[in-house]
Order: sequence, then C-alpha cells, then structure tokens
Amino acid sequence: MTLLESIVERPWAAAVGWTLLHSLWEGAIMSAVLAAVLVAAKSPRIRYAAACLAMLAILGVFGATLFHMAPHAAHVPNVVKTLPFPVWNTAVMTSPNAWDPNLTAIAPWLAPFWIAGVFVFYLRYAAGFLSVSRLRRRGVCAVPECWQQKLQTLGAQLRVSRPVLLLESSLAEAPMVIGHVRPLILMPVGLITGLPATQIETILLHELAHIRRHDFLINALQNLVDGLLFYHPAVWWISHVIRAEREKCCDDVVVGTSGNAHEYARALAALEETRWSGREPAVAAKGGSLMKRIRRLLYPTGPNVAWTPVLATAVLLITAAVTLGAWQQNEPLRSHVLKACPESARSSGADVTDYNKWLDEDVVYIIDDAERAAFQKLTTDEERACFVDQFWERRNPTPGASENAFKTEHYRRIEVANKRFPNASGAPGWQTDRGHMYILYGPPDEIDSHPSAKPQPYEMWGYRSVDGQSEMSFFRFVDKSGRGDYRLAPSTGH
Repeated sequence: MTLLESIVERPWAAAVGWTLLHSLWEGAIMSAVLAAVLVAAKSPRIRYAAACLAMLAILGVFGATLFHMAPHAAHVPNVVKTLPFPVWNTAVMTSPNAWDPNLTAIAPWLAPFWIAGVFVFYLRYAAGFLSVSRLRRRGVCAVPECWQQKLQTLGAQLRVSRPVLLLESSLAEAPMVIGHVRPLILMPVGLITGLPATQIETILLHELAHIRRHDFLINALQNLVDGLLFYHPAVWWISHVIRAEREKCCDDVVVGTSGNAHEYARALAALEETRWSGREPAVAAKGGSLMKRIRRLLYPTGPNVAWTPVLATAVLLITAAVTLGAWQQNEPLRSHVLKACPESARSSGADVTDYNKWLDEDVVYIIDDAERAAFQKLTTDEERACFVDQFWERRNPTPGASENAFKTEHYRRIEVANKRFPNASGAPGWQTDRGHMYILYGPPDEIDSHPSAKPQPYEMWGYRSVDGQSEMSFFRFVDKSGRGDYRLAPSTGH
C-alpha cells in the first residue's frame, strides 16, 4: 500500500474531503452576500470591513464543517482502522477494482492534495517573508535627518504611537512598510530626491496610515487564510477586494490629512513606473491598481462595481453545480437498494422498530459513510426496512441463506460487550473502547491483564489477524481513573 493510499483510507481524509467540497458552496454564498454589500456601499472602510468579515466567515464555516464531519472520538478510537471484520466474511456490492465516480469515492482523495497545496503555499509565503525581512539589513542607508523628523511630525499628526524608522533601500522597488512591532518604512534609493517634497509627504502619510491600521499584521493573517483555502475562487476574489479597499482606505487618510488629492495623484503616477516586487508580506504604497486609484482621486464618483454581481453570480452557479452533485451522489446506492429489495421485505418491514437506534448504536462501527448518507435520505419506513435487509445481505457470508452468520455474530458481540465492558460512569459496554474493539474484531487471541499495575492498571489484547495483517497486533487499554474505565492507548505495538 502506498503512502497516498494509506492517507486516503483514514477516516479523517473523508472528513477533510467533504469539508473542502462543502466549502465551495459555502464560500459562494459568502461572496454573493459581499457582492451585494459592495454594490450598496461606497465607503472604502465599509467595503473593507465587509470583505474582512466575509473572509472570516468562510474560515469559520470551514472550521465548523470540518468539526462536524470529523469522526467522533467517543465512538471510534483513533488508532483502530475501520475495517470491521476479515475480508473473507464480507460481501461487497461491486468489484473492488471498479472505479466509483461519485463524490463519496473522490472526497478522501482531495485531502492529501489539499495538504500538499497548503504546504506549497505556506512555503512560498515563508520564503517571501524571509526575503522581506532581509530588506531590513541589506542595501539600506539612512535618510537625511530632516526627513526622519518630518516622519515623526506626520506620525504625530496621524496619532501613530509606535516609533517608526525611515530608510532608503537599493533593493526596494516601491515604498513599503515592514514589520508590526517595530515598523520600518523603506523608500527606493533616489525617490526622496527625485520627487517634490509635497509628494514625498503624501507617500509617507500613506505608509503611516498602513501602520496605524495594523495592515502589516492583517496582511500576514490574510496570507495564512489564503494558503489554507488556496483552492477556492471566492477566497481569491475576496482577497483581491481586501487589498484593493485597504489601499483606498489609506488613500482617503492621505487626502483627508493633506487636503491635496491632485498632488497625491501625481505621486502615485510616479510610482506607476516601478515594477511589482512580488513581496506579498510587505505593504506597499503601490498596492492594488494604481491607475484606478488615481482615477478615483481625481474623479471621485461612485465605485465601478457593475461586474461584481456578475462575478458573484458566476461563482454561485459553478459551486451550486458541485453542491447538487454532493446532494445527489448517494442516489445510485439508494436506487440499488430499493430495486434489489425483495417484495417480502418491502411489505413486511424489518425486525427493527427504532431506526435511529439501529443507525447510531447497532451498526455505528460497521456502516460506511456512503451507506449512512443514503440511509439518512430515506423518507419512509418501507425504504428503511428494505435498506436494513440489504445491508445485512451484502455482508452475508452465505448469500441467500436463511440465517445470516455475520448478523448473528455481530449482535452476539454487542451483547457480550454490554455485559463485560460497562464503565464506571454508566456508559454501556458497546460505547467503551474495549467494547468497540470486541465488536470490531471479536474475542482477542491473547489477553494480558494487570489490574494492580502501577502507576495505572492496564490490559494488552493481542490479535493474530487484524485488517489482513499477518503479524500479531497488540492493543493497550489503560485505566487512568483506577475505576475500571479502560481507554485505548494512543499507540499500538506488534
């Protein structure tokens, strides 16, 4: 088995995959709401705040979805694999080599590629951060003392409480702010002497506005979210909106402080001649589209957002198609069950009166995600009875036999687990870790019990065949409370 296959087969891989799929339509809804706000609001501060809230909402919903999809530790010990019985005792519906082109089969494979993508993006951001950090020490020189004093005067005017250092850099391609705790403004060599003093003052005001608004820190946090959700078109668009509106907010601070929009526009036009440095961890005065910012300063009309609803609608339609696929991906299984169900089962029902108990207790350890999702979509007891009948028949070692040995053995194990392994808190035996193990793998081949061991009692269970392995597998249960509440230890030995 390859490393990729071993990752995909873990329970958390399916949880991550489904979270990624659900995040597409969740993000589309957030972007549509943001688009409506952008159409209605003209203030850059409102638009910037709305974009930041949309980004936080996507991140929060992503985390909540992942928590909801994650396997519950109370039912599944994290070191036990999910195969319930030896393969010779399980009948399958289709050939194991057949490709199953539904989202249930695809979702777990998304997890390793997402992890790899996050790693690559974070590695890129880390390299950019280190590159920017080196600009503090390489190729820098002090500015004339008059400009350092002027910077302090402008900082006091904007109520910037932190001391700010101003340096010229031979490596910086545009004015930028580096650092949050000890902010530094870098000016390209020759810019201070090459532009009129009034234009330099407006550029310094812009960078001081970034410092007062803590934009360097916010931009770093934004990069973390961008890397985590790198696959999401809505996140790309929202990040673009945040960066564009951030620059507009600082432009408004400059114009409101200096009162000279035309002089500031000429300063921005001079910066248009510089090239983009690619150093995203820094916050530069030339961020966003300079020409659009200049046009906005010289012709302060309403924001040109006619394309925004179109883009949001397109994102929503694309991700809605993915959502529809996720909603309908279990229909083939449901149809197969209903078609294959014999008329006797349809009419008489099954020997199950509480289907919630059957799903959450009786078969909680042996039903797979696709079967669970299909069962939860059924609407009538007739369909549920049919599903239960087919569920056991698929696992019948002798298909068509009047007595299902698999089903009989499974319920026998549950009964034994409830009698032998209840814990001190009153939980039934099937919910305990030893009961879980017993239900999955049956009686252990070896038991090494140490009820009086110090510092805590423990038991070692050995199985000669677990998940098809030929070597002896051991599982350690530890009673940390000393009251007979044995928990599966976080590792196993062979």
